[in-house]
Amino acid sequence: MTVETHVQQGHSATEPLAAALARHAHWLPRAALASVFLFHGLQKFIGGIGGFAEMMGLPFGLAAAVALLEVLAGAGILAGGAVRGLAGELTTRLAGLAIAPVMLGAIFMVHWGQWSFVPSERAPMGGMEFQVVLLLLGLYFAARGNGGTAGAGGGA
Repeated sequence: MTVETHVQQGHSATEPLAAALARHAHWLPRAALASVFLFHGLQKFIGGIGGFAEMMGLPFGLAAAVALLEVLAGAGILAGGAVRGLAGELTTRLAGLAIAPVMLGAIFMVHWGQWSFVPSERAPMGGMEFQVVLLLLGLYFAARGNGGTAGAGGGA
């Protein structure tokens, strides 16, 4: 079908483009979520787990597990979208689920009691607004998986 025929039948000339963009739109929240988790997880490994553990008052093993979960969750959110079939679906869901305990820990241990992300006397590391968004994005991917995207480029 030509673009002219497509438009004559009452369709917009931009519909094919819009459909192609929609098929790949799942990469936008994936990239946002994965970039935050990969950055924070890798930063803990590069800067030393011990410093993070001490700052948070966590045992070294638990601090290392948090950093590892952050890296695996970030990588899994990306890999899950790129892999076709059940493997991609499970990878996306498990990565989304791995985000929940990390974010719940951040919310309750550091950011609880203030909503706004702006640091204050009561919440020197800022409030929980951003962490709640990350938690909800993780839970979205845990519940929805690839949501109809076929992986490997996000086919329908």
